[in-house]
Amino acid sequence: MPRVIHDIAAASAFLFGCQLNASRSLRLFCFGLGYSARALAAQLSRQGWRIAGTCRGDEAELESLGYEIHGFDGSAPLDNPRAALTGTTHILSSVPPSPAGDPVLSLHAADIEAIESLEWVGYLSTTGVYGDRGGGEVDEDSELRPTGDRGRRRVAAETGWRGLETDAAVQLFRLAGIYGPGRSALDTVRRGQARRIVKPDQVFSRIHVDDIANVLRASIAMPNAGAAYNVCDDEAAAPQDVIAYACGLLGVVPPPEIAFEDAELSDMAKSFYRDNKRVSNGRIKKDLGVALKWHNYRDALQEMAR
Repeated sequence: MPRVIHDIAAASAFLFGCQLNASRSLRLFCFGLGYSARALAAQLSRQGWRIAGTCRGDEAELESLGYEIHGFDGSAPLDNPRAALTGTTHILSSVPPSPAGDPVLSLHAADIEAIESLEWVGYLSTTGVYGDRGGGEVDEDSELRPTGDRGRRRVAAETGWRGLETDAAVQLFRLAGIYGPGRSALDTVRRGQARRIVKPDQVFSRIHVDDIANVLRASIAMPNAGAAYNVCDDEAAAPQDVIAYACGLLGVVPPPEIAFEDAELSDMAKSFYRDNKRVSNGRIKKDLGVALKWHNYRDALQEMAR
C-alpha cells in the first residue's frame, strides 16, 4: 500500500528524506512531458529522482537533461511498455482525452496496474469539468456539469483514472488557466498579439506553473487515494485586466477593448468564454499545506517582468 502522510511537518521531512536517501530509488514517468510536467520533473530531478516520459518533439533537449524519453502520440502503445515502466514509483499524465477517450488509459491501463513499485498516480485535469456557474464559486465537492464536449471528455477521463485497479494513490488535479515563463500576458504583449476582449462580469482563475509543481510535490508527500484538488491562485480576474496590467509593466499602451460579440474568435477560444466561475483553492492549502508562491497574477507578472 502507498505510504500516507497526514501531518504537514512529517510530509516536509519525508520529502527532505527522499532527497538524501540514496537507497530509495524514485522514478517519475510522465505521459506527456509538456509545460506543467516539465516543471515538476525539473524540481524532482534536482532531488535525485530519475525522470522518464513521453513527448512529441524536443526529445534531444529532454535527453540532454538526463531524462529517458519514449515516443507516444496516443495512436499506438509504447514500443515496450513493460521495460519503459519498470521501476516507476510515480506516474503523472497530462495527455488530454480525445473523442475516442483517454489514450493513456485506452492503451496502457493494464500496464500501469501491473507496476509493482507504483506508489502515486496524478492526472492533470481541468476546472472545465465544473462548467459555467455564472461567476459563482466552485470547490471540489461541487457537481461536475461541463458545458462542452471537451469538458465531458475530461469528466470521463477522471472517472477512468480513479477506476484504476492499483494500490497506488490516484489523485486528480483540476488546473485553472496555466501561465508562466514564455506563456504569459507579458509574452502576448511582447509579440504584439494582445487583445482586450470584454465580456461583462467574465472572470477566469489562473495558476502559475511553479505552483502546479509545488502542489504536485505536496501531494506526492501526502498521497490521498481518490482525492481531487483544484489548482488555482487566490484571485479570479477578468482577462482584459490581466492584459492591461502586463502592458503597464512593459510601458506599452493597452490595446482597445473589444466587445466579446465583436471579437473574431475561433470556436475553441469562444468555448473558454462559455464558462464563468471562481474556483476555490482551499483544499490544497488545508489538506496539503501548500503555500502559493504566486497568490495572484499581479505578483507573478511583476517578478517575471523584472
